[in-house]
Amino acid sequence: MSFVEAIRSVLHRYADFSGRASRPELWWWFLTWGLVTAALGLLSVVPPGRGGSLGSVPVAVWGLSTLLPTLAVGVRRLRDAGRGWANLLWAVVPVGGVVVLAVLWAQPPVAAGRPDLREAGPGAGDDGGRGQSTLASVPR
Repeated sequence: MSFVEAIRSVLHRYADFSGRASRPELWWWFLTWGLVTAALGLLSVVPPGRGGSLGSVPVAVWGLSTLLPTLAVGVRRLRDAGRGWANLLWAVVPVGGVVVLAVLWAQPPVAAGRPDLREAGPGAGDDGGRGQSTLASVPR
């Protein structure tokens, strides 16, 4: 998924908490969100002219307007990795929670309908139509 496709997907599905989101979709969104936040944050540091600065109003407006799409893509990405939406609550744990959440978001996707089997690449989970998981077909 390209950068433009990822951002377009997040913005079109801004309130869609169902379905799945790919890793590139999530990480491109966070890169865009962070760069825009940083650029708007500069407005509160650098005064636009005589008499003061714009303050943190643009950052607050941006943050509030992107809260719902950010939550939605986070939930969809957790679902794609085989995790539940409640894992977003890791975000409220100082420092370590964000690290745990980033690790969960970085997990490979789970095969559709098969949370017990993680996709390892092309053909992962392909059991030739026998209805067995890869783990079940390993001799013991």
